[in-house]
Amino acid sequence: MKLRSSETFWPLKSAMKYSYPSINADLKTEILIIGGGITGALIAYQLISEGKKVILVDKRDIANGSTAASTALLQYEIDVPLHELIKLRGLECAVDSYTNGKKAVFDLRTIIDTIKSDCEFEFKKSIYYCSLKKDIPFLRNEYKCRKEHGFDVNWLERWHLEKMGLNAIAAIESKTAAVMDPFKLANDLVHYCKKKGMLVYDRTDITSIQNQKGKAIAHTESKFTITADHIIHCTGYESTETIGEKIVDLKSTFVIASESLEVLPTAFKNAIFWDTSSPYLYFRVTRDNRIIMGGGDEEFKDAAKRDKLLPKKEQYLLRHFKRKFPNIDFKLDYSWAGTFGETKDGLPYFGKPDPNKNEHYVLGFGGNGITFSVIGMNSILDSINGKKNQDLEYYRFGR
Repeated sequence: MKLRSSETFWPLKSAMKYSYPSINADLKTEILIIGGGITGALIAYQLISEGKKVILVDKRDIANGSTAASTALLQYEIDVPLHELIKLRGLECAVDSYTNGKKAVFDLRTIIDTIKSDCEFEFKKSIYYCSLKKDIPFLRNEYKCRKEHGFDVNWLERWHLEKMGLNAIAAIESKTAAVMDPFKLANDLVHYCKKKGMLVYDRTDITSIQNQKGKAIAHTESKFTITADHIIHCTGYESTETIGEKIVDLKSTFVIASESLEVLPTAFKNAIFWDTSSPYLYFRVTRDNRIIMGGGDEEFKDAAKRDKLLPKKEQYLLRHFKRKFPNIDFKLDYSWAGTFGETKDGLPYFGKPDPNKNEHYVLGFGGNGITFSVIGMNSILDSINGKKNQDLEYYRFGR
């Protein structure tokens, strides 16, 4: 599956600092991780920290799938609002999911500091706004629900938002959010793990997996095998090709990045923005004063049709940016399209789809893929060891 159009911002900005060989022999290991994006990199970090013997493979260069197309808005807020998630999954699961997402933002900062990655991580406030009067009751319900369950949020009126430079009616301000360069962090994590003993092979495509005598044998396109006690799939949206059940609806999303601004607008100094529309629009800034905006989601049909929509979606996003931030001159510099997915409850999938196979998945779908992957770090060992874990229950297959 082609996960993104060719010219995204992050790889051009950060280039490829590290490179790895493709596989050239049959190998054995304790754990094989398939997928070298941000999810695979985080899971590798957790397992290497626990002293596990790990091999990581990716059929592309490291972090050149969905990670390269991510806008990397780090929020505890899930695509499904808290008051709706409570109805879908119950109070405990919903509140824990939001709480765990908040913790994940801080955990990620700790990881970044530990490996000394200059991935441009910055804490921000999150502004969840509405532009239509009909959406105010919805937003009020969400604000009251978060307040009731202990989340630190403020209600912002139109005049607050006008002061920021945002043309909107009302908003919820959350204190915990962040931005970063996901491509840089994924590459830094994989390089760190390699220095700690992990073997890394890029451009190594796994074509099939056999499970026999308690082992999982991965066959590569180049006719080599990797025999592992456990395989962990961190293949994101491409996992739809290997999992029997339908767990996600694939979407195409579109992103534009501005030229670097001489002076960063007040609105973007301390905040990221997203709105209550469906599909929603989202906005952030980079360290070199570029504004990144995304949205205009469509049902995913195929990569060629998605990419043909890009010129039309550029104009759509530019129009909406001008309506929301009329005083900012957005000069288009980069644009790209990517594939992502939405689950029925906005939550990830962790664990084993088939209890008879030693194949585990960490799939952080939706707009919270990075924070979900951090949450997945805390349950992967229990999945491997067959231990009970609350997150493995919340985010199990077949739910």
